[in-house]
Amino acid sequence: MILILEPNTDVNSQEYQHLLAAIAEIKNVHISTHEVKGDQQVLAEIYLLGDTAALQIEDMRSLPCVNRVVRISEEYRILGRHKDDTRPTSFDYNGVHFSQKNLNIFAGLCAVDINEHVEQMMAALKQQGQVCTRMGAYKPRTSPYSFQGHGSKCLPYVFDLAGEYGIKVIAMEITHESHIVEIHQALTQTGNATGVMLQIGTRNTQNFELLKNVGRQQEFPVLLKRGFGITLEESLNAAEYLASEGNSKVVFGLRGMKTNMGDPHRNFVDFSHVPVVKRLTRMPVCIDPSHSVGSRDRAPDSILDVMHITAQGIIAGANMVLADFHPQPTKALVDGPQALQMHELEYFLKDIALVRAAYEKRVELVNKK
Repeated sequence: MILILEPNTDVNSQEYQHLLAAIAEIKNVHISTHEVKGDQQVLAEIYLLGDTAALQIEDMRSLPCVNRVVRISEEYRILGRHKDDTRPTSFDYNGVHFSQKNLNIFAGLCAVDINEHVEQMMAALKQQGQVCTRMGAYKPRTSPYSFQGHGSKCLPYVFDLAGEYGIKVIAMEITHESHIVEIHQALTQTGNATGVMLQIGTRNTQNFELLKNVGRQQEFPVLLKRGFGITLEESLNAAEYLASEGNSKVVFGLRGMKTNMGDPHRNFVDFSHVPVVKRLTRMPVCIDPSHSVGSRDRAPDSILDVMHITAQGIIAGANMVLADFHPQPTKALVDGPQALQMHELEYFLKDIALVRAAYEKRVELVNKK
């Protein structure tokens, strides 16, 4: 059961202490407290865990400071959708709104290589009115001999350039808890020139200690990618690990499933799960067409496979797109063959806008029934 408190409840107030005292008298129940910070207010949520079946919603609603009460199911207790649950499906970070109802584009470098390429990418994004990007500093690779990313040494100039070109949020994969500290230090060093969304890659979806550490910090939102070859339920429970530690600003990423059934694409495209994730949870859903397709193959209609796949995710209601671009793909240190080229950025964004408009018309149509 979730007790949603009145906005901006003072945890030092007498009323709040009375609430805690009343909860303490309930047998076989312990609590977990979470804060949801918006731009204008803070909402506190108290999770009652244990034997709550006998508790009456009206009794709980009458307690001091309580605004609403939600009875939760066993699955996805924090991030899940529950009966009569009207909690928001959105959050704000560094001036960017993330929601199950809108769409953000994160086009950029899969891996940072040289300063010139970073600046060319960000300049192109600014020209197209984009404020988000992806930049890989830490790269987990299948082979120990492959490029592993420049790590912390590239962070200051990436963040400085982001500030110069108006980039507000950078999606950046991390593989170890120490990377959170390095990112925080580099942001401080650059005067918080931009913001970072921590990305948990598919190889780390079930790295539970990493999930716990990322969940304990609430400074950065998180993009959690679906795990290699595991069920959707297992990946959604990985997201719940993050939220159970205190960070519910989570976007769930679909990036294709590792199986030969997807050949000749790099992975089996799983974008039909966009509406499923939105139905089961309150998380915005991201699609990663670049790692799903893994090539620049083109259909007879002259449209790249990666563009067709992106459209499939958008028409299903995706809220975020993570896409690889590179000024010179042949010189890219990671995944060059799948990267879109700079001159294709404008078309990519226009194509997405076209399909997004179609999705919005579909929503409008069904709501008129």
